[in-house]
Amino acid sequence: MFQSKLKTIFLSVMVTALALSLISFPQESLEGSVRGLNMWWKIVFPSLLPFFIVSEMLIGFGVVKFIGVLLEPLMRPLFKVPGVGGFVWAMGLASGFPAGAKFTARLREEGQLTRIEAERLVSFTNSSNPLFIFGAVSVGFFHNAQLGFLLALAHYMSNICVGIVMRFYGRDQSVRSDERRKKFHFRAALSALHQTRLKDNRPIGKLLGDAVTSSIQTLLMVGGFIILFSVINKLLYHLHITDALGKVIGIILSAMSFPDMLSVPLISGIFEITLGSQLTSLDLDSTLLQKAIITSFILGFSGLSVQAQVASILAQTDIRFKPFFFGRILQGFFASVFTLILWKPVYLRIQNHEQPSNALPVFGEGVLWTNDLFNKIVEIGPQITILTLAFYVMILFYRINKQNVKKS
Repeated sequence: MFQSKLKTIFLSVMVTALALSLISFPQESLEGSVRGLNMWWKIVFPSLLPFFIVSEMLIGFGVVKFIGVLLEPLMRPLFKVPGVGGFVWAMGLASGFPAGAKFTARLREEGQLTRIEAERLVSFTNSSNPLFIFGAVSVGFFHNAQLGFLLALAHYMSNICVGIVMRFYGRDQSVRSDERRKKFHFRAALSALHQTRLKDNRPIGKLLGDAVTSSIQTLLMVGGFIILFSVINKLLYHLHITDALGKVIGIILSAMSFPDMLSVPLISGIFEITLGSQLTSLDLDSTLLQKAIITSFILGFSGLSVQAQVASILAQTDIRFKPFFFGRILQGFFASVFTLILWKPVYLRIQNHEQPSNALPVFGEGVLWTNDLFNKIVEIGPQITILTLAFYVMILFYRINKQNVKKS
């Protein structure tokens, strides 16, 4: 009872302090809000929406169940999750945050995952997508295409390590023990696909409409969190809280032979991944290796903004947030260690590769398309967002009218 009251008081004080800060720094709050809004409607919304819609339809048509049956022999021994976890993992890698959490929650609602399996799965299926790592971070912030290979390799290797560690989390329910011994075949997978489709029984038009509305509702929630944490990050800086925390972090970094100037970018990255990565790239007192290690930690930890998005999605189910948070800490440290280990065999080997002076970097050609695609999304992102939201309003208007007609 006392802890509950203490929590109520703490939350009330924090919200009141935030409200007073918004009143005290209106211009700075507006700048933070605009920055978060630009990030959402230019990049996040147009890049995530197609993945969300297609994934919802794949789940409805039974394709995910089909993939799950085929991948069961791989995912179960390696990560102690059902084969459908392979789909969630792949979509999380391709589309980025918070896709893994959304699809995990969706499969948990359908009963395809137990709570323990869902908590294992969500801990390692949320990651930065390649477009963000190569296009925004390596080329956009560091102006170094080759660095993207190091950051991506460290990020996804640490992702796998988190999954392997989290396989030891929790106890499996006894009903799952028989499933682990089964050997599924292609015919069984096709049968599962057909049965899932029959069970869903929604017309294609209804399925598509539900996929669009569900995806847009999730992305609207994501946009709210991005804007909120962008404002909070701005206020923390102007309230000198970032500097105060930076001094504490600076002592820890100095003990690890890192420049204490990296403390402010690290603090910013703990709150918001994009700003932290950008500030890290701008630091002039650090070596590229040191900045790469800090950036890898930020990418692995993902930032409290992303974690708040995931927490909001998981709150709609019985999946607990703590395993996900623990996984983010693990991935941050794993990614930093892998960056240090792979620096010489990966980055320096690519960087020192001899080539004609008038040629493009050998390994840089592979990421040029990601930079072009990223810039294209930023350019046409607002138009895509506005048109999609207009389509969303039309669907809602149509459904409300249809319900009113049925009632009358």
